[in-house]
Amino acid sequence: MTSTVSSNTRLVAALLAAGAIGGAGVGAFNAMHTTAAAAISPPAFVAAVPGATPVALPDFSQITERYGPSVVNISVTGTTKVSNDSPLAQDGGDDAQDDPLNGPLGELFRRFQQGQGHPGAGRGGPGAQQEMPTRGQGSGFIVSDDGIILTNAHVVRGAKEVTVKLTDRREFRAKVLGADAKTDIAVLKIAATNLPVAKLGKTSELKVGEWVLAIGSPFGFENTVTAGVVSAKGRSLPDDSAVPFIQTDVAINPGNSGGPLFNASGEVVGINSQIYTRSGGYQGVSFAIPIDIANKIKNQIVTTGKVEHAKLGVSVQEVNQAFADSFKLDKPEGALVSSVEKGSPADKAGLMSGDVIRQVNGQPIVSSGDLPAVIGLAAPGDSVKLDVWRQGAPKELTARLANADDKAAQVASKKETAGQGKLGLALRPLQPDEQQEAGTDSGLVVQQASGPAAQAGVQAGDVLLSINGIPVKNIEQVRATVAKSQKSVALLILRGDTRIFVPIDLG
Repeated sequence: MTSTVSSNTRLVAALLAAGAIGGAGVGAFNAMHTTAAAAISPPAFVAAVPGATPVALPDFSQITERYGPSVVNISVTGTTKVSNDSPLAQDGGDDAQDDPLNGPLGELFRRFQQGQGHPGAGRGGPGAQQEMPTRGQGSGFIVSDDGIILTNAHVVRGAKEVTVKLTDRREFRAKVLGADAKTDIAVLKIAATNLPVAKLGKTSELKVGEWVLAIGSPFGFENTVTAGVVSAKGRSLPDDSAVPFIQTDVAINPGNSGGPLFNASGEVVGINSQIYTRSGGYQGVSFAIPIDIANKIKNQIVTTGKVEHAKLGVSVQEVNQAFADSFKLDKPEGALVSSVEKGSPADKAGLMSGDVIRQVNGQPIVSSGDLPAVIGLAAPGDSVKLDVWRQGAPKELTARLANADDKAAQVASKKETAGQGKLGLALRPLQPDEQQEAGTDSGLVVQQASGPAAQAGVQAGDVLLSINGIPVKNIEQVRATVAKSQKSVALLILRGDTRIFVPIDLG
């Protein structure tokens, strides 16, 4: 900036000497230069779009100074059972307490507690089980001045001893009041009073693009501050959780797990929980549990010592464009019901395979993952109004939710639903004994699947239960439905005990 000013001064002097500008010109030039300098200097205010009201940038130092002391470091020790011939039993391994998720993207998602196993001498033959000591680190934050702390459930899972360290270097042995695996929330209690407390905000008021701040202990470096923006809200991850995650680009790494995510006002809006990674470390995509959900779970644990989630009793899968065309939906949104558990709230409410759930109590269901998130966070016994799409027309149903007993509604994997092509099946009617075994009085057995049908995943021995949501009674019905369909058809297939819709593109 200094060199720019000096250059401009020399330029003005040269122009005056040459008579190119006069005194008024000097004033105009200086005004122009002042404006340019102001543009180069770090602005105190930034307008997001032309004409918008200028917004002050957040002062992260003030947030950190005021609320940083409410963030704690959590150390855990425990044991885990491993086989004598596993790498962990032989050399101790790394990240012994990390919990890679299962599913099609499982290797890319990580809950990021910083963990470390200890080597131990194996006893017994190959495959024998032995207990090995483990230790790990995470983060948390104080939500009550009498020692109530929020963190992730996976941070303290299997822990025999939990130690909480404050920013003033005091350490306390913590008691785990309760943990909920479905939402990955745990509540701790330490024997202390007059503690610094984090202020809780509302995730519902959080907007995509807002500044957010994380404080935690990545790789054991306590009270580390990182910042970024909210990238998206309501993200569903392939881990059977009932959480609509907040996605951010805040740098999060092992050890940040359980730490708070602050908004620009210094309010906690989420709990940092997972990252998307190919390397095991931060790669630009992080996920946080909404504080609205965490606080609800905390209140249940503190009050009753346990957490109850509601259950509808359906298996659902994603509605893609092929399904939207098959079911005559205006756009590919909702949760497609592939099966209904007998005697469940869904069964009693009249839900059927082929229904597309579009709203619950007026809340839109855009993707299939939205449904278990909404239902799982309701209370057992609650009545919910379901707006469904059935055979080309809207329908309203009411269900009284049951207790999930910590078993989430299943979301069919993309791997199971993959494949598109023209219909090409050899079918025959079910025999009476086959109907009894399949638990249905209608349907057709697939004798042969070739070409596009086989590419879509249909196999010989599968039972075709419905087409475009209409129960199949005979081969003629299938031919007629295919003949009337312009783009695609949706087949409900029974394989073993599993029901799943398969889209077939008719070209």
